[in-house]
Amino acid sequence: MNTDTIIPVIREELDVKKRTVDTGTVRVRKTVRTNEVVAEQPLIEEDIVIERVPVNRSAESIAPVRHEGDTTIIGVYEERLVVVKQLFLKEEIRLTRRKTEKRTTESIELREEEVTITRAATEADNLKRDGENAAAGITPPESP
Repeated sequence: MNTDTIIPVIREELDVKKRTVDTGTVRVRKTVRTNEVVAEQPLIEEDIVIERVPVNRSAESIAPVRHEGDTTIIGVYEERLVVVKQLFLKEEIRLTRRKTEKRTTESIELREEEVTITRAATEADNLKRDGENAAAGITPPESP
């Protein structure tokens, strides 16, 4: 006698689903505030002083432009008719750099944004709050 024994083999399967739940609404409010700030910055100004210096002496050749400190010296020449033609240094032009510093103050308007977020209560939030109040022994006020 051949008797077969049947052993059931069971396998469990998982069925996962999602659903969307309304957790409430959010209100965003943005405000812009302006305030005035003072910005101070030194500014450098440069100008040139021109000084004409009479020389009136003869020269053999034209000298190159030269520098003495912040001063640039440029010779001005002319030819003069003499018994012999000679080159005369008529004058020198002296250019001197002067730097001055001025402090300036300007009002500048800066903007800054501020955001406030408030969450609107949902029916689920109200039920949860009422349940918490009831558990704590707090009764809601009567409606008129």
